Amino acid sequence: MPAYGVALVNITDPGKYQEYTKLAGPAATKYGGKVVCRGVVESVNEGKGPYTRVMVVEFATVEAAKAFYASPEYVEAREKRIGAADFNMLIVDGS
Repeated sequence: MPAYGVALVNITDPGKYQEYTKLAGPAATKYGGKVVCRGVVESVNEGKGPYTRVMVVEFATVEAAKAFYASPEYVEAREKRIGAADFNMLIVDGS
């Protein structure tokens, strides 16, 4: 069953956030992740915001998504993100 990594992001330091994205994308690819959608949030109709970006990445399984999140490559990316964004990530079972 597929699983999805869903990121809700409010970028606070675009330059620093770019350092995160340089590492995060290749890490997701290494663990089988495929970007389903990514983009600028046009409106928050319900719930708390603000979010400036949303990204959804598909993985083959929940285990693969969790392996990506815990991987040394993504841990390094997350360290680059500190102070660059308010970031919420969910792993969703796609069944």
